[in-house]
Amino acid sequence: MTAAENVCYTLINVSSDSEPPSEVSLKTDLEKGEIKAKTEALKKVIIMILNGEKLPGLLMTIIRFVLPLQDHTIKKLLLVFWEIVPKTTLDGKLLQEMILVCDAYRKDLQHPNEFIRGSTLRFLCKLKESELLEPLMPAIRACLEHRHSYVRRNAVLAIYTIYRNFEHLIPDAPELIHDFLVNEKDASCKRNAFMMLIHADQDRALDYLSTCIDQVHTFGDILQLVIVELIYKVCHANPSERARFIRCIYNLLQSSSPAVKYEAAGTLVTLSSAPTAVKAAAQCYIDLIIKESDNNVKLIVLDRLVELKEHPTHERVLQDLVMDILRVLSTPDLEVRKKTLQLALDLVSSRNVEELVIVLKKEVIKTNNVTEHEDTDKYRQLLVRTLHSCSVRFPDMAANVIPVLMEFLSDTNEAAAADVLEFVREAIQRFESLRPLIIEKMLEVFHAIKTVKIYRGALWILGEYCSTKDDIQNVMTEIRRSLGEIPIVEHEIKRETGEVKADDEVSAAPAQKLVTEMGTYVTQSALSSSRPSKKEEDRPPLRGFLMDGDFYVAASLATTLTKVALRYVAIVQDKKKQNSFVAESMLIMVTVLHLGKSSLPKKPITDDDVDRISLCLKVLSECSPLMNDIFNKECRRSLSHMLTVRLEEEKLSQKKESEKRNVTVQADDPISFMQLTAKNEMTSKEDQFQLSLLAAMGNTQRKEATDPLASKLNKVTQLTGFSDPVYAEAYVHVNQYDIVLDVLVVNQTSDTLQSCTLELATLGDLKLVEKPSPLTLAPHDFANIKANVKVASTENGIIFGNIVYDVSGAASDRNCVVLSDIHIDIMDYIQPASCTDAEFRQMWAEFEWENKVTVNTNITDLNEYLQHILKSTNMKCLTPEKALSGFCGFMAANLYARSIFGEDALANVSIEKPIHLGPDAPVNGHIRIRAKSQGMALSLGDKINLSQKKSNV
Repeated sequence: MTAAENVCYTLINVSSDSEPPSEVSLKTDLEKGEIKAKTEALKKVIIMILNGEKLPGLLMTIIRFVLPLQDHTIKKLLLVFWEIVPKTTLDGKLLQEMILVCDAYRKDLQHPNEFIRGSTLRFLCKLKESELLEPLMPAIRACLEHRHSYVRRNAVLAIYTIYRNFEHLIPDAPELIHDFLVNEKDASCKRNAFMMLIHADQDRALDYLSTCIDQVHTFGDILQLVIVELIYKVCHANPSERARFIRCIYNLLQSSSPAVKYEAAGTLVTLSSAPTAVKAAAQCYIDLIIKESDNNVKLIVLDRLVELKEHPTHERVLQDLVMDILRVLSTPDLEVRKKTLQLALDLVSSRNVEELVIVLKKEVIKTNNVTEHEDTDKYRQLLVRTLHSCSVRFPDMAANVIPVLMEFLSDTNEAAAADVLEFVREAIQRFESLRPLIIEKMLEVFHAIKTVKIYRGALWILGEYCSTKDDIQNVMTEIRRSLGEIPIVEHEIKRETGEVKADDEVSAAPAQKLVTEMGTYVTQSALSSSRPSKKEEDRPPLRGFLMDGDFYVAASLATTLTKVALRYVAIVQDKKKQNSFVAESMLIMVTVLHLGKSSLPKKPITDDDVDRISLCLKVLSECSPLMNDIFNKECRRSLSHMLTVRLEEEKLSQKKESEKRNVTVQADDPISFMQLTAKNEMTSKEDQFQLSLLAAMGNTQRKEATDPLASKLNKVTQLTGFSDPVYAEAYVHVNQYDIVLDVLVVNQTSDTLQSCTLELATLGDLKLVEKPSPLTLAPHDFANIKANVKVASTENGIIFGNIVYDVSGAASDRNCVVLSDIHIDIMDYIQPASCTDAEFRQMWAEFEWENKVTVNTNITDLNEYLQHILKSTNMKCLTPEKALSGFCGFMAANLYARSIFGEDALANVSIEKPIHLGPDAPVNGHIRIRAKSQGMALSLGDKINLSQKKSNV
């Protein structure tokens, strides 16, 4: 084996800039130096051996001059030294000198100091030579009876390791440890002893557990965790044992340790699918979420609840616990609240929807009283959307929800108010019985609306759904109240002239004296100059919007007035009243037009808005039946069609979700009898403890690994040429936030290569964690070097470097082989995600980095090109399938993805098929990418450029 392949337990940091000392100077320091000099010399020896140096001449020096010393630091360093030093000759026989070492450690095992005894026992766990361990066995056994728990628990570990590696040295270890466990009082010693019995002799572990099963709840948490693991393993291997131990797991749900409760709940669910067991486990999870302060813990435990919900038989049990789950909303963290609301919404049923709505209404009211915080608005938005979903699924609830939510139309947070408005629009269209209530509440809050976008939406709803004479007159009253005195221009001019008069009457306050840098006095006028802003504050809301130059709301107002005027004409028979109402509507439109053309607003009216208002005036002057139909019927028909399509899409996605969750069993599926199943076939009985350990180590066995195309060979990158003196290739393993490079280095020469070092550097947001250690390569030998690279953000990265080495016996400088670049693909970090249209538009406006990619492809079909881009970039298409179906020569679609670092990537595809160039003409157009960071936008653009053309393979 090469130096790189030797098993190493203890990692020591090596400073790369230090000069390697000579063997003679080290020998002198070890023989004649003071304690401090010997310590430093011993450290240097250890580092040199780790770097592949062979120092056989120093072995006897260390045994003679260092081993007898009683200094604790020296003793610790010696443990490391004896771990790494070669202990055998070339033919595999133990070195004679090691007998002296063995005797020294036998004395250390009988040392009065418990630290020296314990650390020596820990060292013995790492020895792999049975000849060294055999003479020490009586001393190790004696340590089990030492007064100090540190020695006893390390003695148990040493016995366990020796029994596992060399059973013949201590064949009675399980019996010895069982007796020790029965009489032991210390929790850590009991835990180690019990852990050994689990792995060495499970029957003895079960016998011990049976004797003290009623006292388990009094044990320490570290022992309880091991007991949970044992019960899990035993019950999975032998299901008939479940009844014996399930009560013990129930008791551990009441443990004072959160870790024990979490593991016990997880184990209980895997052992039993009875409703009482699922309910107990879920209740335990909920208590953990509420009591634990760490938000990461809350999110992890919430994920376990979500997993429980995915099981069809468990879902009904969890539905009864919805009110308990909602207690988690007391957590201030937005992510936790978001996940909790989603879970509650998935579990809501006709039995508990009323209680859910009451709780959510209380939460909404609470957000009103809380001091404004960044997350308060977002939380309010989440609550509004949840209530919206509840009302759509359970129409009976809408009447309770609407009055509370309507108050938020006057909210300063536009996003929350927009969500309420969307909900109100859907409710008023779907539930005819609620229309009078919604109109009444809308008229109440109309005057208090503060944002122009919400004002426009409210105007549209009032204009579309006011159908009685009283409602129409109320709408007109509210509009006049919101507009102020008309004609607007004359009134505004009067206000301006009135302001000039008012200025003369301003009483002068005492003048304030200020001192300049030069020491002279300056007088500052105390006359108030804030009159105009005061006047602006006094303006009614609609007039305020118009004076700010926002005339789009005027176009919306004109449409609303036209609708209500046409409806008023149809309802009221009195010609005089008809003409009076129409004339008033036309007067409002004309005065707004006049204001737009004047110089009073901050911005003049646009031509589009002028055309719209003029059209509405023409419609009202003619009152033709065709226009009446367009304004009062076609608008509502379009909304109804849009809501129907959206509802169908939601039902379709819900159906797909339920189909995924429902386990369908075919008539000809084989029946699995547990008693007849081979152990290696028990796929549904995977060891959860083993899986979680593998996941923590980054060794999760992915399902796609069975595909030969997804094998390791596809991820191997050749770094040097076959004719180079050193051949190198790397397997690149991307594991979320870090990249592991497993580099194979082959010495292709007949010389020994010394200090062969892999030197790496990175470009982009990558960071090398540690420098790989140098090693010595024999002629035609090979070694594997591992290097870790941390990833900080989503962008393409490049790893480059070289291999440098010295040729043994050559007088020349160091040799260098330059490596090929390793490109880290952005696709390893990007995952498809979804967001609402409003969120997409908001992010599109906020993100400052845009990358415009011109379409250059050989694909001739629009839909095929879109699917190809989605596959190449891991993005998700937000544009509904119905909007993309059919053929009209062009296509526009929005794409969205999110990285594992939480970064968002947006793309807008605008493509067309140039029909005039023939049917085989390729698609052209462009793709605009937007992201918060420059790296993300550029990397995604590069990826699209590279993969635009479809390969013929």
